[in-house]
Formats: sequence, C-alpha cells, structure tokens
Amino acid sequence: MTSDLGPRAPLPAERRARLLAALDRDGVVRVADLTEELGVTPVTVRRDIMQLEREGLLARVHGGAVSAGTASAGHNRASAETIGVLVPSLDYYWPGVVRGMEAEARQHGLRVVLRGSSYDATDERPVLRRLAETDGVRGIILAPRTDAPHAQDVAQWLADSGMPYVLVEREAALAPHREALESVVSDHALGALMAVHHLADLGHRRVGLVLSRESPTSRKIAAGWRAACAELGLSTDEHFERLAPDRRTPEYPGVVAEVVETAMRSGTTGLLVHSDPEASAVVQQAMDRGLSVPGDLSVVAYDDEVAGLFSPAMTAVRPPRDAVGHAAVDLLVKRLADPERPVHRMAISPRLVVRESTGPVRATSS
Repeated sequence: MTSDLGPRAPLPAERRARLLAALDRDGVVRVADLTEELGVTPVTVRRDIMQLEREGLLARVHGGAVSAGTASAGHNRASAETIGVLVPSLDYYWPGVVRGMEAEARQHGLRVVLRGSSYDATDERPVLRRLAETDGVRGIILAPRTDAPHAQDVAQWLADSGMPYVLVEREAALAPHREALESVVSDHALGALMAVHHLADLGHRRVGLVLSRESPTSRKIAAGWRAACAELGLSTDEHFERLAPDRRTPEYPGVVAEVVETAMRSGTTGLLVHSDPEASAVVQQAMDRGLSVPGDLSVVAYDDEVAGLFSPAMTAVRPPRDAVGHAAVDLLVKRLADPERPVHRMAISPRLVVRESTGPVRATSS
C-alpha cells in the first residue's frame, strides 16, 4: 500500500545518526541548520542533542553542539593534548573562527574542547575554571566580555592561573599598569575605514553608520568610521550614527524605518551597517519606500556571513574569521613552547568584497 502523506519524518535513531554524521564531518553543528536539514522543530533537535550529550557523544554549546572526546568514530582521542576554547555563541560569526582553530590544532596534534558562554555573561570565571580542570587541557583560547562588571577579575584570573591563554577577537589589559594580554583580533576599525573610503570613491559625501547595539565589535567599527570621516573631511552635519537594538525586540522595525527616514531627510547616500541581518533589513526597508539600491542609497554590510545571498547582493567587509582561528592556536602553541616569550598582539586585516549594493552617487538635476 502506498501513502500520499508526503515525505516521512526521520525516526529518532535516524535523526541522531544524521546529527552525529554532520558533527563528525564539520566538528560543530547548529540547531538552526539541523532544523532545516531534518525537517523537525528546534525543540526536537535540542532534545536529540541533550540525549547524545548524556551518552557522551557530543557537548552542548550555545546554539548547537561540538564534538566530545569520544565523538569521532574509529579511534580514541581522550588522551590527546587539548586546547580549551570558550566563545559566546555558535549562532553567528563564531563557527568560521572555530573551524580555523580546529584545522590549526590538527596540524599540531591537538584537539579542541569547545564551550559556550553568552553575550550576556557577567563573569566567565566559573566556566573557565571547569575548562582548565578538564583532562588534557594545556591552554585556553577565549572571547570574554571586556565590558562586563567582572572583566578585570577575569583578566586577573587568567594571569594568576598559570594556564597559557590567548584572547580571540578581544583585547584586554591588567590593572594597574595596563599590561596587555595576548590576543589576536580582526582589524575592524580598518574594515570600517575601507568601507567609508569605498563609498567616498564613488562620490558619496554623506555616509551614515548603523551598529548592532549588542556587539563588542561595534565600538571598533565606529572608531574606523569616525577616522575615515575625519580623513575625508566629512563634517558632523554630513553623517549620522544609529545603534540598532536586538533584532528580537519590538522596537527593532521602528529603528530600521527611522534609519531610512533619516537618510532620506538628511541627503545621506551611503550607509555602513553592522551586521548582515541589519544591513538586509535596511535595504529591504529602503526598497519598500521606493528607493533604488544602489541608485538612491548605497549600503555596505559588515561581516559578510550572508550578504552575498541577498538581492541585490550586498557589498561587504569580510573579517578574516578562519585566519583569526588559525592565528589564535598558533599563538597558543608558541606560548606553550616558550612561556617566557614576549606578549604578542596580532591584528589581521579584513577585506572589502564589492558587489551590487554600492554604486556612484546618482546625479541630480540643477
């Protein structure tokens, strides 16, 4: 007998087998990706992840899961030397950084134990202590909150722990003498500066900035934007700055509409927007208002996670996520080999990817 009920949803055992296969292939899995791939709800995926974690086959992190010491089939890596990694999320940006770390770690015969924190975390010391006590962990790579109430306590804990460490996409110093902590970052200020100069080269003299309020990257992007405006002689009357709230908040659509309204009212013809989802919302709002992109408004996105998939494909600044991950592990390995080496702080340049959302300023009739 045949059925017309449509495709069969995978059974629990089949779902979990496919989840583990994706984990073995990629090293990390995200709830959002598995929901689409398996055709089930996020709740179902999270339950599967919890069950597999109880069985010791993976470790949960924010937004997904990572390989546990026994997750790779066919061989036991439990005795391998390990790098502990603490990142704030696997929902956005960080998967590319983590993949770079894992690839570089493999080159040195190391494995990565990944743990998730949160952008809302106020004190990472408890999770760092647990990570440091994990069997085989020889060093830690972390992205702590540097603006949290306990940020200096976290920095002091790292300095006192005796555990080699590298900050990734974060910079910090110890009080009272401002001793720098070892770090590797994307040069986000340079990325913003390149974006504004790109718009200026196209004839734009009024260039606005929209930032994600929740992101630690925002202040560096703002610094680069202001530096470019100063270099190009753009006065404060010729540009504006807005902070976009969390996309899940009720006020978010109103802020996006206000950004486009301000651009139209002020004669702004170019915008730099962090990050991709905010940029796509601004472009969509502009087109809904009857504006042409890039004819009336040119938009540069910052992050380039999904900017190229939008229509029009968005010009974007692409931070070197993979390279940052590689460099962080490389710095940690060198610190392990030579504990007395000077502190290194590495900044890696992003690049500008020009697509369809930027173009010359439209000539106006006199």
